[in-house]
Amino acid sequence: MFFFLRCLQRFVLATCLLGWSVGAQALTMTQARGMAEGDTDARLQVLNQALLQADAATATFLQALADDQVKFSGDTVWVLRDGQSFSPVDGSAQAMPADAQDVVSNNRMRGEIDAALAALRLLSPDNAVRMKAAQALIKEPDLAKAPLIAKALAAEGRDDIRQALLWAQAAIEITSEDTAQRIRAAQALAQAKTPEVQLLLNQQWAVESDAQVKAQIGAALRDIQAALAWGERWGVLFTGLSLGSILLLVALGLAITYGLMGVINMAHGELMMVGAYATYVVQGLFRQYLPGWFDAYLIAALPVSFLTAALVGAAMERGVLRHLYGRPLETLLATWGISLVLMQAVRSLFGAQNVAVENPSWMSGGVQVLANLVLPWNRLFIVVFAMLVLVGMALLISQTRLGLFVRGVTQNRAMASCMGVHTARIDTIAFALGSGIAGLAGCALSQVGNVGPDLGQGYIVDAFMVVVLGGVGQLAGTVYAALGLGVLNKFLEGWTGAVLAKIAVLVLIIVFIQKRPQGLFAMKGRSAEA
Repeated sequence: MFFFLRCLQRFVLATCLLGWSVGAQALTMTQARGMAEGDTDARLQVLNQALLQADAATATFLQALADDQVKFSGDTVWVLRDGQSFSPVDGSAQAMPADAQDVVSNNRMRGEIDAALAALRLLSPDNAVRMKAAQALIKEPDLAKAPLIAKALAAEGRDDIRQALLWAQAAIEITSEDTAQRIRAAQALAQAKTPEVQLLLNQQWAVESDAQVKAQIGAALRDIQAALAWGERWGVLFTGLSLGSILLLVALGLAITYGLMGVINMAHGELMMVGAYATYVVQGLFRQYLPGWFDAYLIAALPVSFLTAALVGAAMERGVLRHLYGRPLETLLATWGISLVLMQAVRSLFGAQNVAVENPSWMSGGVQVLANLVLPWNRLFIVVFAMLVLVGMALLISQTRLGLFVRGVTQNRAMASCMGVHTARIDTIAFALGSGIAGLAGCALSQVGNVGPDLGQGYIVDAFMVVVLGGVGQLAGTVYAALGLGVLNKFLEGWTGAVLAKIAVLVLIIVFIQKRPQGLFAMKGRSAEA
């Protein structure tokens, strides 16, 4: 019954676009009154009867019930729309008395109404809508829907949707009294390989009394579990790559300030925070002044976050760090103090509570790869963005005049100065560049979590580990170390938990550094200290 109702909803939706049908209506006022008020069982009985001959009026009335837009008085029912009252039978405008009562539906009634509306969507001209409706039938099998599923199967032309309907039919037949039918249903459901079917079969296995059927259900469950296991493995791998991309973004800026310049910048995490709050400010400006262009705010936030963090970094280098080169302990303490100042400044301006940065609409949702594997767009954005930043930074360092000067100052400051390179200016530019990349990291991180004053504290230690493990000043090593640590950390979390995984990764890095102090890739070339 429900299945036929869903089929009718497809017709309903198309009809509603043109208005109420002028032909004969299957819905009667008696049925509408019966569905609106009374005992729940009685209302459901009337609902099922109405679904047998459902039409556009039936679907529209059910949608109004779901939206709490129905009132009744005596034997008459009205549907509310745009502040006016209409007859649920023919859609004509009718006056409604002041004493009309609201229809009250409990959770059971609402669930049945939603199921009926979902069934109607099987007649939608949109393939995606029909597929979603068919999948919904698998989650909530009901014997009363079997005739509707059969009607939908007869009318469906797409193979993938037909297959979903067959699984929905099997989900109903798995509870049949016929042993052979239950076995066939278990064999059919074994091909679905979805978490919903796995849950359904687990429930049936727990109550199944026939040994043969139970064995078939067990075999189906093993097949589904084996298929879902691959989805879980790929999910862990993607999560690890996502975490590795975040670490890469964080570590790229540090690879310049620490790896190339030798400055232990404990305020690097706070520079990320500055970039994240710059993104938050840009979002607020777009929401207030350019609401129609809100989805484009992230494009504007990228250069703003880079420039804001770069300016803060340049001020740090000019005002403090320039006087502390060659004194690593004093540099560490000074940057730690600057990090505290930046955090307190943010707390004073934006408050101590986290602020939410909303994803643009084009970053919402994800890509359905497997039944139990969805790749979120915001995570995919970070992976791609990290790669783009990496390529841009590599080209800057290796192919530009600025990159040549940075490499020259890094490898031999005295010789570079003798060749006419303004080393002090290069120091400022390089530090501002590293700080700007940290700001970009903060902008990207704002898309996957809340933004707060302590945003950078959770990444600074991991970023230093990435730079040291990869090899000081080596971009290739930074990439391998970031992605490797991200994947390794996520795989270990599945066995040991998050805390023990962090400890295990730290121990492994310490052991590795003891054996290979130069990291994965050693710095090549001569230095002034050599």
